[in-house]
Amino acid sequence: MTTGRYKLVGATGIHKGDRDYQQDQVCLMAHPRVKGCVMAVVADGMGGRSGGRKASDQVIMTTKQLFDRFAPAVDDAEVTLRQMIQEAHMVIKLTAISSEEEPHSTLAAYLIKPDGSCHWAHTGDSRVYHFHDKQLINRTQDHSYVQSLVDRGELTQEQAQVHPQSNVLMGCLGADKDPPIATHHIAKLAVGDCLMSCSDGLWHYFSETELGSVLATLAPREASEFLIDKARSRARGGGDNLSLTIIKVEKP
Repeated sequence: MTTGRYKLVGATGIHKGDRDYQQDQVCLMAHPRVKGCVMAVVADGMGGRSGGRKASDQVIMTTKQLFDRFAPAVDDAEVTLRQMIQEAHMVIKLTAISSEEEPHSTLAAYLIKPDGSCHWAHTGDSRVYHFHDKQLINRTQDHSYVQSLVDRGELTQEQAQVHPQSNVLMGCLGADKDPPIATHHIAKLAVGDCLMSCSDGLWHYFSETELGSVLATLAPREASEFLIDKARSRARGGGDNLSLTIIKVEKP
């Protein structure tokens, strides 16, 4: 997608890892009416074969519906992203009642407007990263038990990466309590910027330095394929479902 100031190049990737079934869902969508407006979503479903997939399917369906109605010129992007999380949470809870299952999901999404601004929102431990060339500018902080230990100074980020309880969440979609929501705003994307959202089945196997190097060096499609292949190799037969979206800002 090309605007007058830059070109957006994107890709997605998804793999079931070493699980018997796929509970992740991923989507990269262009706005149906407004050129230069795009959104990327990753949802990591939990709750067994059908429960987890139902949850992540509901996330994608809800975010698509609200993005289709989003009017970039007048609507607040952060408000829209928060609404996506809240509505997906309610739909998943209703699904749990009707199906007698316990579906849950994470959500990590970023929305780029035609003016070059970007908003992101997440709940759970799927992440959004913002790199400029190889340098990490910012990323989401997981709503997880080990992140709470990092915040209290009891663990380093490196120790958290390999902690045996790294997959224990403090909040997500479909839980009894309302999901925690964290948002971030980038005033203006620049040529050389790269955004990536991904589930923990991918980020668990990489340092931020490695991710920055791969994203700066490879085009989105090649980067997606490389990261999936490398994560699969490092999982050594014990890998989770994994999914990612990548958008790079390039010269027009």
